[in-house]
This record gives sequence, C-alpha cells and structure tokens, in this order.
Amino acid sequence: MDARAEQFIDTGARSMALEQSYAAPNYAPIPVVLERGQGCWLWDAAGRRYLDFMSAYSAVSHGHAHPRLVRALVEQAQQLAVASRAYHSTTLGPFLAALVEAADLPAPARALPASGGCESVETAIKAARRWGYRVKRIAADRATIAVARGNFHGRSSTVIGFSTEPSYRADFGPFAPGFRHFDFGDIDSLAAAIDDNTCAVLLEPIQGEAGIIVPPSGYLAAVRRLCDERRVLLILDEIQSGLGRTGAMFAYMHESIRPDGVIVGKALGGGLLPVSAFVAVASVLDLMDPGSHGSTFGGNPLAGRVALEALRVIHDERLVERSRVLGEHLLMRLDDLASPLVRAVRGRGLWVGVDLDPKRVSARAVVERMAERGVLSKDTHETVIRFAPPLTVEREQLDWGIDVFADVLHEVSGTSARSRRPALSAPAA
Repeated sequence: MDARAEQFIDTGARSMALEQSYAAPNYAPIPVVLERGQGCWLWDAAGRRYLDFMSAYSAVSHGHAHPRLVRALVEQAQQLAVASRAYHSTTLGPFLAALVEAADLPAPARALPASGGCESVETAIKAARRWGYRVKRIAADRATIAVARGNFHGRSSTVIGFSTEPSYRADFGPFAPGFRHFDFGDIDSLAAAIDDNTCAVLLEPIQGEAGIIVPPSGYLAAVRRLCDERRVLLILDEIQSGLGRTGAMFAYMHESIRPDGVIVGKALGGGLLPVSAFVAVASVLDLMDPGSHGSTFGGNPLAGRVALEALRVIHDERLVERSRVLGEHLLMRLDDLASPLVRAVRGRGLWVGVDLDPKRVSARAVVERMAERGVLSKDTHETVIRFAPPLTVEREQLDWGIDVFADVLHEVSGTSARSRRPALSAPAA
C-alpha cells in the first residue's frame, strides 16, 4: 500500500468518525470522503476520481470551481462581501435585472432575494397571502394555497406541514393551516382544490424529490388557464428545475406559459454559495413594503456578483442548449438499457430518474456500487436513481457514467441486460 492510500485511510476514516460523533444524524451519506472538485469531477482524499451525477441537487449546474465564478467570488470578497440591505450596493441591481429578464414574467416584474431555496418558498407564501387579502379581498386569515401531493418545497416547519411524505412530518407538528392538496398532473383534482379563498397554486413543474415525476403534456398550460379563470396566482417552484436543468431556462417555458411568480435557487449560486430569489409580477411584490419581510444575507454584494456571473455563464456557454441536446441523449441511452430491474425512466433535459423494482434490488445498493466504480449519484424514496450531472458535462463523460450504471445493474441482476454499446474507459478529466 502506497503512502497516499495509507494517508487516505487515516484521513477518510477520521473524517467519517468526526461527522458521526458531532453531526446530527439527519443524513446517511454514501461512504465517500470528498476533498476537491473540478468541472464534472470530484476527488476523495486518496486522489480517487468520481464523475458527479448529482450536481448537489442542481446547485452545481455550472460544474465545480468554474473559473469565471471563482474569479467573481474572490474579486468581490476582496472588495465587499456582506452589507445590510439598509443600504444600496453596486451588485444587487444588475443581478436582479438579469434574473427578472431571464424569468420573462409579464412586465413589470420584481425580485426579492434571499439565501436558501426554502427561504424563498416562505417568501412566496407570504407574498401570495398578502395579495390574496389586499387584492383579491379574501377575508382575514382565510386564505388558502393549493399544493400538490408528493411535493417537495423545503424543510421549514411551514413547508413540511403541507408535505405528504410521512417521514418529513413525523413529530414536527403542530403545523400551520391554509393549504389544500391536489393530485399532481390531474387538472380536475386541482380544480376541486380551488375555492373562493384560494390565493395561489404552488407547484413544481417537475416533481424532483418525488422521483423526477413529469406531468402530462399540456398540464402546465391547463393550470395557467384554470388560475386565470379562478383569479388565483400561479407560483412555480423551479429551485431544482430552473436555470437550464430541463433544457429550457425554466421548465414552464416548455409549454410557453408565464407564471405569476417563480422561485429560484440552487444553481443561482454557481455552486459556490447559497443564493435564492422569488421573482414575481409587480402587483404581487409591490405589496411587500418596508418592514414586511427581510433577509440578513439575501441580496448581499457577494451573492449578487456571483449570481450575475452564473446567469452570464449559462448564456455564454449555451448551457440551456447543452442540457436539451445531451438530455435527449441521456434519456435515449437509459431507455435503451432494457434491464429487468428498471420499471420506468422519467425526466427532461439533464434531469432523469430511473425507477427500480424494489422487490428485486435496493436503489441504495446500486448507488453504493456506482460510487465504488467512480460515479456518484443518489437514490430517492428507496427506488429512484437520479441522473443530474453538471450542465457542462461532455457527451463522453455522460456515456461513461451510463455505462457504469448499466454494468452495475447487470452485476446485481445476474442477467445479460448490460449496456448495448461497448463500455468506455474512464474519460480524461
């Protein structure tokens, strides 16, 4: 055993032991100890390389340590990183202007910046309720928001209160009222959930945590029409699906609709820091007067500079188009696996879920074997393997990762259902 490997055993074991001793056990990590990243690749403390097929749930859509983003981060941190929103800054206005333009909502539109994505979900809930009372004239404390079953909008106590996943809710109540459920993808179910007190529909265009669930074609357009008919705001949570992940800047653009508000996060921080925002039509956000809402780190100069550069990189490197083209290839390759372990393949762009038969294989076991072979992914709900590489991924890298997945399925099934193409050797970093 060489010195580097011996050092890794010591460093890796110590790192995992320290986490297990001092971190709350709310995560069950894959046993890989990461040390650095570059582009689509990650390395552990022994120098072993892994292809990133997770992108930190779309937070690293630009790839790890993108040089333009790192440069913007360092330059701005050396000038001014955090300043209170009690003052103006030189970076916030340009960032919000670019974000509002990218969202392409009915003009005029505004943006309210925050840090983590769930914080912006809470912002959207507050703004929708205020609109309901002040514009729609719903009676005080009677406003409701329609939410989909199987939703995932974050982990705050309000948000998990309208989750339908028992493990997210267990022993965290009592929960805030004011939410009515409907079946995702079913327009009649949504219509039944809306009444005179409904101020908004809060919806993921594609349900990510539920297993990359794509609604029927035309569904979002039907939701838009229904919201217009019932005078209800349409607010879309694009924290994971936005900024090119699905092959469009935002997933709602696939159906050529415009929501009243969109929640953005994850990739907005360029994989370097948490940045989020709620973008909405002015008739909604103009109601958020001074003192009604705030965020200590939301819209700070560092976040504004990095997020603006993140938006520029998406445009300059044509990452939306790359996601569309490579996403079609990814879906084709996964559909072509024909493994008896696969129940369904779902997704759009570089965001795909492969649903495995839990009676025949453990999804966790599959992702652990993939990690042993040098590809990092993650299971959800114990059955679905997620494929969400950085949008900067090369086709050769994508194919190699799929080949590794196919070979793992072959190993665990004991069948000949491996990839139908010759396996590639690991591509160069």
